[in-house]
Amino acid sequence: MKALVIDGPGRSRIAELPRPEPRADEVLIEVSRCGICGTDIHIYRGEYLGTYPITPGHEFSGTVVGKGSAVKGLAIGDRVAVEPNISCDSCPACLSNRQNFCENWSAVGVTLPGGMAEYVCAPEKAVFKIGMLPFASGAFVEPLSCVLHGVQKARPQLADNILVVGAGPIGLLLIKTLIATGASSITVADKNQGRLAFAKTEGGAIIHTMSSLDELPPDRYDLVVDATGAPSIMGRTIAWARPGGRILLFGVPPSGSSVSFDAFAIFRKGLEIMSSYTSVRNSIQAIRLMQSGQIDVSHLASHELPLEKFTQGIELIENGTPGVMKILMVPKAGE
Repeated sequence: MKALVIDGPGRSRIAELPRPEPRADEVLIEVSRCGICGTDIHIYRGEYLGTYPITPGHEFSGTVVGKGSAVKGLAIGDRVAVEPNISCDSCPACLSNRQNFCENWSAVGVTLPGGMAEYVCAPEKAVFKIGMLPFASGAFVEPLSCVLHGVQKARPQLADNILVVGAGPIGLLLIKTLIATGASSITVADKNQGRLAFAKTEGGAIIHTMSSLDELPPDRYDLVVDATGAPSIMGRTIAWARPGGRILLFGVPPSGSSVSFDAFAIFRKGLEIMSSYTSVRNSIQAIRLMQSGQIDVSHLASHELPLEKFTQGIELIENGTPGVMKILMVPKAGE
């Protein structure tokens, strides 16, 4: 099969690899669509905990084309998406329902071969049926599940006044989810005018856009969400939160980076600051919300590219190219 392989920071290639054989508890998936995530970019840049060489890709959907002898709940032909984080289910973290902090954690596309290949294996327990959802929508199950986990941690209240910094694909998923929780007003800040215009279409009158962080009012928002992962922006979030407000640091910063906060301001304002790491079995919620039409992701994929254009896809994202949202890789030619 054809697969993308990252050999080390800044080095990728297209390889011909043997098609994997599923173990007893695994299914073999023919990949249809696989999104480029910020984590994939961090792995490519050498800024994250991926192992090399690695076939990346943890946001993907496809069709079950093979299965191991112990697989009972999935059948050949099932249309599926994958929860890439594999927990052992027996360590103290797992037994405390904190599988995202599993002491024996592994992840499809990070430490295990991922979805930027024509075929990939995954354990049955990490594979979810998507029914007739388009495969392009199925590739959003993993990022939406992470968003749902983060929003649940942030505990937005009805009629909250919310600030979301960053209007990329994750920012838009956050906006869609926060609208569903009953926000009365969401201010979206991003320097990319095209993304701001896109965000405006998500919620009509309750969406307000700002292109300059310096123009954001201080002490205003019930909930501030950073979707950029930029340490310089993360450090400014406390200025925008109202006294007694909440801050969700959702974007993925580079490994080893530092954030500077005004410690006294946190104390004086009584702020609650939290982060969110991956998800904890939120995939079913993500699928149901998409199937119901409550959250529509059909317009968030701006590009579909073959595996050979992986680095071009990264450049489109990093350069803030107008019109670029989620980029989906299509492993099999002609799909």
